[in-house]
Amino acid sequence: MSRLQADAILLLTAIIWGTAFIAQKIANDVIEPYGFVGARFLVSAIVLAPFALVEARKQTTPLPQRDYALAVLIGVLLAAAGILQQVAMVTSSATHGGFLTALYVVLVPFAMWILTRERIRPLVLAAGVVSIAGAWLLTNRGGTQGFVIGDAVLIAADFVWAFWIALIAIFQRRVVRPFLLAFIQFAITAAVAWTAAATFESTTWAQVVEALPAILYTGILSGGVAFTLQIFAQRHTPAPEAALIMSLESVFAAISGALLLQETLPPVAIAGCVLILAGIVAVEVGPALLRRR
Repeated sequence: MSRLQADAILLLTAIIWGTAFIAQKIANDVIEPYGFVGARFLVSAIVLAPFALVEARKQTTPLPQRDYALAVLIGVLLAAAGILQQVAMVTSSATHGGFLTALYVVLVPFAMWILTRERIRPLVLAAGVVSIAGAWLLTNRGGTQGFVIGDAVLIAADFVWAFWIALIAIFQRRVVRPFLLAFIQFAITAAVAWTAAATFESTTWAQVVEALPAILYTGILSGGVAFTLQIFAQRHTPAPEAALIMSLESVFAAISGALLLQETLPPVAIAGCVLILAGIVAVEVGPALLRRR
């Protein structure tokens, strides 16, 4: 897979994730957060199980224990981030959810530096700041009105997302087992969320059935397809650059919110979209221009 193909896959991932905020917002009207997370990632795990099994049968050497441990840690981080995000969406809007989740774009380079001492490229950091400025304009006309407790929870989740993305990059450098990693993280997230639902919620099967369209969309497309595509693509695109491209989910979340939930998308928000795109283009095109010079 070429870098261009990997970036295109990450763009598709951002589109699916952005529209998934609509499904998550709708689901919160009929089912409690932990139950929804458990249901959607159970569907994702079921979808990925056959692929992980076929992948395992093709392996000639067993996966080292340390790599299994890393996959489990990645699953725990996904569980934490996914639950925090869904709980936040109870009070946060789909547009806010897309913007505030995209804040991880400036945290991923620091997460990689903490874990691997990988040098932080100034261009990537600057592009991240530009994209975040655009995302800020994308919501509430760049103001602070309407900031709710769910928004603060989304910001906390960003730190978890950043280390989750960084650890996926590290796992991919060690071993090529994308379906195994996807299945493990989905299964762990489903188990953690269902345990939390049984402990703290009163989720019923009637609620699950009522939320089934949202569960299937997020479970099959957002989880089974998009999260797995992300793992494949991150083998060819560095984590900080991958985070920038995936931050486009804030743009698609805002567009989807405007079209389907009547959330506002004024001209200043469109300017924010342009800034996000500018940050991503700078990272993709800038190095090539410098090499030509």
